[in-house]
Amino acid sequence: MTAFFRSEQSTYASGVHAVKVEVDPRTGKVDILRYVVVHDCGNVINPLIVEGQIQGGVAAGVGGALYEKLVYDEEGQLLVGTFMDYLLPTAVETPSMIIEHVASPTPLNPLGAKGAGESGTIPIPSAIVSAIDNALWPEGGMHLREFPLVQEQVYQAAQQAQAEAKGRKR
Repeated sequence: MTAFFRSEQSTYASGVHAVKVEVDPRTGKVDILRYVVVHDCGNVINPLIVEGQIQGGVAAGVGGALYEKLVYDEEGQLLVGTFMDYLLPTAVETPSMIIEHVASPTPLNPLGAKGAGESGTIPIPSAIVSAIDNALWPEGGMHLREFPLVQEQVYQAAQQAQAEAKGRKR
């Protein structure tokens, strides 16, 4: 017997990511101290698969936030064509994380399940860059508006933040 199910519309997962970072202003090094994900993919059918999707998404997002920068010369030639120049996060750079699930089953399919990949991937760079911004400018305001922020850019932002803080103290 063969059976098919076709949904009339897509389902969407949702989630929230929170990250706490420490920035060394002398070097621009960013350490991710705490990473929390609360995720809703409806009914979780296979918890190990969903956990792996979220962990892999966070690893990819860390790369997109801090490492994977494409650099071209003035003729448009890619300058980071090998993994010696184009950095990818490894297990060392990927933070341990707290993952919690909220299940709000969808009525659009018999299992009440939603996708699990997107909400584990999409918000990470913004969460990390916002955390770096908050670490450098604790008084508020949004100063950093792009990613990836490689270590040199974080160092330059830290120098700018320190100069602005000195200017306010005068």
